[in-house]
Amino acid sequence: MKISLRTRLEQLATRLAELDHLLAAPETARDMDRFRAFAKERAEVDPVVERFRAWRQAEADVAAAEELAADPAMREFADDERKDAESRMAALENDLQAALLPKDANDARNVFLEIRAGTGGDESALFAGDLLRMYSRYAERQRWNVELVSSSPSELGGYREAILRIAGAGAWANLKFESGGHRVQRVPETEAQGRIHTSACTVAVMPEADPIEDIQINPADLRIDTFRSSGAGGQHVNKTDSAVRITHLPTGLVVECQDDRSQHRNRAQAMSVLATRLLDRERSERQRKEAATRKSLVGSGDRSERIRTYNFPQGRVTDHRINLTLYRIDAIMGGDLDEIVGALQREFQAEQLAALGADA
Repeated sequence: MKISLRTRLEQLATRLAELDHLLAAPETARDMDRFRAFAKERAEVDPVVERFRAWRQAEADVAAAEELAADPAMREFADDERKDAESRMAALENDLQAALLPKDANDARNVFLEIRAGTGGDESALFAGDLLRMYSRYAERQRWNVELVSSSPSELGGYREAILRIAGAGAWANLKFESGGHRVQRVPETEAQGRIHTSACTVAVMPEADPIEDIQINPADLRIDTFRSSGAGGQHVNKTDSAVRITHLPTGLVVECQDDRSQHRNRAQAMSVLATRLLDRERSERQRKEAATRKSLVGSGDRSERIRTYNFPQGRVTDHRINLTLYRIDAIMGGDLDEIVGALQREFQAEQLAALGADA
């Protein structure tokens, strides 16, 4: 184990003892905010320290086995014990390295997922509809709540643009690598000669902003317009101005919401989407300025970056960032994204571990 890693783990063991002392103190019990903060920190530190204790026990077992090997009659037994202890040490060290990786503060957040048709005309809009169903079904498999916040349907049944709000534990942690260009290769139903067409959509995944904690929006910077919804809804939409368009004047960002019959709910959703886009804008600007920060292997999340190709004639899906090709396109389009998501998370973790090793 690297000295830097061991030093950090020993510091955490000391901190755990401090937290136990603080939580037992009468003055902490009288301050519930302080008590909750210490309890939360202890819950994060304790599993890491437990693994470190197990690693140190395995280290002691190696030393004991080496002493035992001095007795010729016990050498074979001692070698087996040493190999078993070394195997446990290696596995625990990998776990400990992963446990000490920087945490993404947004991992527990809900997300807004935006899909926009790109090159390819009607076929691109149809593919946007396919992506919307794919992500919706994946979210349902995870038992997350899915809400269509805004949509702009195309004439042939797809979408020029659609925004989903996906709420549930791990939504951002699992979907944060989906931002970028998604390309489809297939024969459109309207293609008489059976030629394969290529079209594309862009996907943007953003952690949902907390308008109070994350970003302050000056009401004077907003222009809010109401209008009659152009979507389905029967006679109701022809009589009330329930749709809402909010323009953020300093940046020119425009958000429309019209999928709910309530103007109040449409306005609340539009404000939430606007806050999220502003926060994403700030985050992207910070990333551009941090030129020294290493770019992860899974990509920057740039909307213009082509990240994945869905080839229907060959039944394959290829993620270009990690050179992963899977020949199960029907299952993937049906929402079975676990293999892709898991591979992206492992690659990102491997890159973080490599950076951690380089800094050690």
